Amino acid sequence: MTTDHQVIEQLSQYRQKKARIQALSTYSVGSGITVSRLNEDDQLQELHRRLRGLPSYMYLSAREQELESIAHAYLGGKYPSGIKMQKRAVSVDVMDDGDQKLLRELRGKIQKVIEARGYELRDGIDQIIERLTELQDLQTEIDRIDFLLTTLEAYRPNDAELLRLVHVEGKEIDDVCTEISVSRRTFWRKLSEAEKEYTFLAQ
Repeated sequence: MTTDHQVIEQLSQYRQKKARIQALSTYSVGSGITVSRLNEDDQLQELHRRLRGLPSYMYLSAREQELESIAHAYLGGKYPSGIKMQKRAVSVDVMDDGDQKLLRELRGKIQKVIEARGYELRDGIDQIIERLTELQDLQTEIDRIDFLLTTLEAYRPNDAELLRLVHVEGKEIDDVCTEISVSRRTFWRKLSEAEKEYTFLAQ
């Protein structure tokens, strides 16, 4: 379960994540195609959905289920989001030749989808998948934070406003105190209360 500290840390990284999304969105994979454009591709989105979390029986063929089982075996029962985390989780050294072949096939499926759309790739497929998956993961995190703040706003609007001013907009403490007409001491008390309520929703 996510700890209170982790929940608030994720919230406090909102602006950094948004900046990273913007940077990733403009990354060119070649021929004027950006990662954000790849991310909007319906076929590629569908492939990512298939590879990242849905129950196997809903979409995978017998061969694809075999590929998935190999990948999960080397992830130790866990399935971290993001290609970078997954690559760290999988120890290539312990794979036999058969497993290596299956995992290469899995990666090749994604490359074929990209190439089938007429994209000439500037970098290797691993680099592109890593950036694409990071973009998707970050956007999911941002969407989650936005949802939680909107939910909080429905019954504690002052808490939601304070969290947005501090964590989303990144305003200075004195400016926030002036805007909501409170002292610094009251600010810290209200912020602590707002973060506790946000954490309750997030867990």
